[in-house]
Amino acid sequence: MRQRSIRGFVQAGWALLTNGHLTGFWTGRLYQGRLKQICVPGLNCYSCPGSLGSCPIGALQAVLGKSGYRFSYYLAGFFLLMGGVLGRFVCGFLCPFGWIQELLHRIPLPKGWKERVSGFGFDRTLRWLKYIILVLFVVALPLTVVNAVGGGSPWFCKWICPAGTLEAGIPLAIQNPMIRDALGLLFSWKAFILTITVAASILIARPFCKYVCPLGAIYGLFNKVAMFRYYIDENKCTSCGACRKNCPMRIDPARECNHIECVRCGNCRRACPAGAIGRTDPRSIAARRDSLKI
Repeated sequence: MRQRSIRGFVQAGWALLTNGHLTGFWTGRLYQGRLKQICVPGLNCYSCPGSLGSCPIGALQAVLGKSGYRFSYYLAGFFLLMGGVLGRFVCGFLCPFGWIQELLHRIPLPKGWKERVSGFGFDRTLRWLKYIILVLFVVALPLTVVNAVGGGSPWFCKWICPAGTLEAGIPLAIQNPMIRDALGLLFSWKAFILTITVAASILIARPFCKYVCPLGAIYGLFNKVAMFRYYIDENKCTSCGACRKNCPMRIDPARECNHIECVRCGNCRRACPAGAIGRTDPRSIAARRDSLKI
């Protein structure tokens, strides 16, 4: 429970830190300082009135959709650094929208039906959707569907991202009458997606992270090699299934604790009665013991 509380404080603190331009929420004006040129690790809308940084997915689309596109060494280095060091730890600790989904899931409504739904294979199939979204909406469409001057649109931000609607669209519409007057079918579509996401988050743990988020798809590719990862001590593991039952991402940590879906929330470590899941490779510990004996 203590570790869970610490993670909650980290999530809340990071969300506040990266959205520290609090005056923007009642003035409706975006922060335009130098920090805006820096990407934050998690999904956090550039147009959020409180945002101090840029969303990496939004920045990637902006670069790909720019007329006369050139390779962005900054973004390539950013994803390599964040992925290589943290992997989907970012999703579990440093993503404001991931934290919002967790808060929604704590609303006391029945959750047991998800076991039956997963049994039909919908869960595993839907998890491929975020990779399709990454390839199609984040990369392919901004590159290929361009206007008269060769510029592309941020397709994911414009047509899908519920985080942008919640963090930017709604607050800005509340503060600005001109924006409210300009709202049309696109905003209605985005509001519909947000409503579905909110409802799903109450019933399913982190549905956006599981099925839709292209940023999670990128970080997940690094999970097996990231510096921050988990290890299973097979000598301690009793195959009791406690880690699997307590995993919000519906994976089996005992079989593959660095699965591409693992968000490093630590639920499996806390649930394991044998203490078989840790941050240190048990083989390296055994090797050091053997060397000391020699």
